[in-house]
Amino acid sequence: MNTTQLTDVLRPARHLFLDFDGPVCSVFAGMPAPDVARGLYESLRPALAPGDPEGWATESDPLALLRSVADTRPDLAARADETLTRLEVEAVALAEETAGGETTIRACAESGRSVWIISNNSGDAIRAYLADRGLDGAVTGVFGRVPGDPASMKPNPRLLLDALSAASATPAECIFVGDAARDVQAGIAADVATIGYANKPGKAAVLAAAGAVAVTESMGVIADALR
Repeated sequence: MNTTQLTDVLRPARHLFLDFDGPVCSVFAGMPAPDVARGLYESLRPALAPGDPEGWATESDPLALLRSVADTRPDLAARADETLTRLEVEAVALAEETAGGETTIRACAESGRSVWIISNNSGDAIRAYLADRGLDGAVTGVFGRVPGDPASMKPNPRLLLDALSAASATPAECIFVGDAARDVQAGIAADVATIGYANKPGKAAVLAAAGAVAVTESMGVIADALR
């Protein structure tokens, strides 16, 4: 999708909601997700019982592991979330900025729109990244997963609904940018139109099929459309 088409999509929006891992940065670029998942598992292993899933030891997605632990062992949900938050804060110090991500945030703020980060990652990690990159002043609010409650993560629309409330905005005044089908699904559930960011081969079709109102392979194009 070109800049002119995205400009038409973005024109009515007064508030830009951005997913974090993908549109803003690659959270686990310097501290790989499988290593983070392994660290989370090792921290929980002393408290695990014989009947707990063996697959936890080989899970490579730390957020999927967090969700599974919370579903299976709710007594460990808070502990798992606290551990993962600590690991995510360490990871964002080594995160790789997405080309066009910072430019999008700044272009949005300069256009008079507010920017909100809506993510399954922890709010502490997101705020640490923004502060380290000097972006905290350009972002109005951060909505990471609710501590100790992985069920709040997308595709659940809760975080988007919380952001809508904080912004005192209607869904029609907002647009969401995400790089996964779960982002689009959460947007649909919250009645917020979603632009898909296809940062990997094959994602464009997945995001379009999920119901994205537009799909782009460049955050820079979004930044240009906001100017």
